[in-house]
Amino acid sequence: MEKYLRSWRQDALNRGQHDSAIYIGDKVLALTSTPLSAPYSQQAADQWETDSDSDAFWLAQVHFSNNNFTRALALLSRKDLVSRSTACRYLAAHCYIKQNQFEQALSILGEHNPTDLIRSNNSRRKIQHLNGQSHVTLRNGRSTTTRGERGEDRERDEANNVRFEAAMCYLRGLCFAKQNAFDRARDCYKDAVRIDVQCFEAFDQLMKNSLMSPTEELEFLESLDFDSVSSPDPAITQEAAHFTKMLYTTRLSKYSAPSLLSDATETLSTHYNLSENPDILLSRAEALYTQCRFAEALELTSSILSTSQSSELTSTNSPSIPAHSNLGHAPAVYPLHLACLYETGATNALFLLSHMLADHAPEEPYTYLAIGVYYLSVSKIAEARRFFSKASLLDPHSAPAWIGFAHTFAAEGEHDQAIAAYSTAARLFQGSHLPQLFLGMQHLALNNMSLAHEYLCAAYAMSTGAAPGSGPSLSSNLSAVSLGGDPLVLNELGVVFYHQNNHGAAVELFRQALALAASLHCEPGAWVATRANMGHALRRLGRLPEALREFDDCLRVGAGGTSLGYSPFLGGGAGGSAAVATASGVGGYEDRGLVGSLHTSRGLLLLELGRTSDAVTSLHEAVRVLGASGGGDAAGGAGVAGTLLNRALEVWAVEGRERDRQAMDEGTTSRGSYRARDMNGRERTATDESNRRRIRHAGYAEEWTDEVTHAATSETLDTETLEERVEMDLDDKADTLLGRALGRVRPGGRTRRTPRPASPDIKGGAPAARRRDRAHRSQPGQ
Repeated sequence: MEKYLRSWRQDALNRGQHDSAIYIGDKVLALTSTPLSAPYSQQAADQWETDSDSDAFWLAQVHFSNNNFTRALALLSRKDLVSRSTACRYLAAHCYIKQNQFEQALSILGEHNPTDLIRSNNSRRKIQHLNGQSHVTLRNGRSTTTRGERGEDRERDEANNVRFEAAMCYLRGLCFAKQNAFDRARDCYKDAVRIDVQCFEAFDQLMKNSLMSPTEELEFLESLDFDSVSSPDPAITQEAAHFTKMLYTTRLSKYSAPSLLSDATETLSTHYNLSENPDILLSRAEALYTQCRFAEALELTSSILSTSQSSELTSTNSPSIPAHSNLGHAPAVYPLHLACLYETGATNALFLLSHMLADHAPEEPYTYLAIGVYYLSVSKIAEARRFFSKASLLDPHSAPAWIGFAHTFAAEGEHDQAIAAYSTAARLFQGSHLPQLFLGMQHLALNNMSLAHEYLCAAYAMSTGAAPGSGPSLSSNLSAVSLGGDPLVLNELGVVFYHQNNHGAAVELFRQALALAASLHCEPGAWVATRANMGHALRRLGRLPEALREFDDCLRVGAGGTSLGYSPFLGGGAGGSAAVATASGVGGYEDRGLVGSLHTSRGLLLLELGRTSDAVTSLHEAVRVLGASGGGDAAGGAGVAGTLLNRALEVWAVEGRERDRQAMDEGTTSRGSYRARDMNGRERTATDESNRRRIRHAGYAEEWTDEVTHAATSETLDTETLEERVEMDLDDKADTLLGRALGRVRPGGRTRRTPRPASPDIKGGAPAARRRDRAHRSQPGQ
């Protein structure tokens, strides 16, 4: 009867019929809890007690699945199950955690991990292999299976106890994390995976909360004992271990080992046919995002959110079904999808997604994250801050919510509040280099160069695995430099050296950043600002042709339609980041501020090189681009470009007058020398002829003197006279046009004044006569 009832209970639990499972489970427990009436052996009594404990555990598990945590705890407290059973102790602690009673959970779990299980992890597999021999031959020739069966049962129980011990380490880590003891939480998670490599929950907490640096993640993965993975089919045990390791590799930081990550993703996609799996697609999208290939990452995240199931639903005629196409997915997809939408400028898509999530998932943290990202994309900073704060309250360990909350302060120039928010993020996510990077950028904006250098060196050490406090190598041989980490860190360090007037080191760091971006296959247009920074550093070093080539490359990449503006420009870096930097070109819009500044910088270089005409053209383009930006810092840059353009025009005018004078002088000299050669070529013998030649020469000299004097006089005409001439000429043309128009409209009307003909040429005396006539008519009484 007990077997029948247990089967019924399990079937009801599998179908989600919790009431039926509770009702039948209670009857099973009542049957197995009844004391034995007849005398039985000790073995039978132990088996009866074991079955009773197992039935109690499963009934408590049904209550737990139905969110009846109090009833589950009351059931587990009977017969002292918590102290006698590892599984019951785990379930009771889990019930307390679900009720946010972390102290009670720790009192059950204890504060120390069973590290002795880590050392015996390799030997358990050998014991399992030896105990697999169930038949033993005795001396009298008989065989028995008692010891083998007991060995298998003992091994099975031991494996279950080990898994529950690892799960309790995971719960212990959750409790420490809720108490903000992140170091102890990290140790508990690591011990859980070391005890049971299949405890994925603990490994996932380590990865998504960035509790280890990228290098530490890779070292931890290599230290795990994947050979302890068990499989129902012993023939595929080794393959199962390799498969598990590849799955874990896809969860590593995308800065640690790009080649290893790419190989694991490719193997899982091709050999195991997981190319359309959402987790594999998400891993690829994260790698593309770190490479600033935002449009490609957006395609992958959009494909995740538009699964085959949702497409089947949208094919119906119901108008409300398409709204659910972006629901029912893993929460880790939404932050990356929102970041890609922001980077590509898809404001309308952000609005629609935020509205849909607010209607159908109002209690989820990523809903408020989506609303905050939308308000940030439309520059409504106060509203964005409010929704980022709401998302961080719902999920205190949400890195995107904390980073977005800090970005809102940075966008408004509130550097102190931004530093406080970034410091909180650095404490919560100890293995991520982004909070350290943003702290360095804020201190750079505040002109605290020493603190900025310190934070940026810490970010460099985290992203590359270098020694703490060490900075990048400044070797001139780039091939000897071990590149790794985030190129944006190198860019910001170069900006620090630039502001410290160490332009040689700044150029070297900018070159390393561009080389690292190229090795990571990053989008070239995303690093235009870094190349422009290197151009400015080269200009300050006096290497003007090299600087001009850098700015020409920047404009060439921008004209190719690629994205612009990943890293911040020289002069700060407040608010710029991989998460919220404004890209352009991909989404069909332009970052006019960056393009205009490039034209301005190029014009300044051309002025220094003496190419005034090209400088005027470049500065005119800068004024056009910056003036059309619609306000903000970019429009403010139009004033700088306009001032430089005015100076360039003045220089250009002076150079033009100089060229005209030189041309005039050269013309006078050439004509005089030609006449002198002509006269010297003729042979004259008579005195009268020589006198005539002197008279003729004097006449020519007088004629050229008159021409030069007339030219000088025309250059020094009064400015007011020239303006009045042009004004009178324009008035005559306007009167002529007006008269013609009135003649066509009123052919038989009143007498019209005969318009004066427009003069094609401005003669010397005409403007004065017209000016006197205008003055005569303007006097009263005339």
